[in-house]
Amino acid sequence: MNTYSRALRSGFTLVEIMMVVMIIGLLAGVAAFTVGDNIGIAKDTRIKSDIQTLQTQLMVYETSNGSAPNNDEGLRALLEKRPRQLMKEIPLDPFGEKYEYLNPGRHNAESYDIFSKGKDRVAGTEDDIGNWKK
Repeated sequence: MNTYSRALRSGFTLVEIMMVVMIIGLLAGVAAFTVGDNIGIAKDTRIKSDIQTLQTQLMVYETSNGSAPNNDEGLRALLEKRPRQLMKEIPLDPFGEKYEYLNPGRHNAESYDIFSKGKDRVAGTEDDIGNWKK
């Protein structure tokens, strides 16, 4: 057997290379799907945590001022020094939007609603996450 024919037989066939590429693609797709779902869960968890923090500060505000801020004051009231500043800044939701505040709330008629407009950035849609039970 000459060296030329041995060199041809020692390489990979096109079918073998395509199988390896398909397996790598399949593994990459599974990994992307798994990570993508975790990112959505992390964003939801972050929203719920931010809302809990805002609710805690609003309780302190209400204790100090006798009532929760009205719609005009909104969450900005937590930044004012009346009688003291409760937060240095109001966080943005994971989508880069401000949290919405309604007093009285649509979901909490006796209190207020704090919510993220969600991924679609439109209030009143199914993906809103707020301080109410779904």
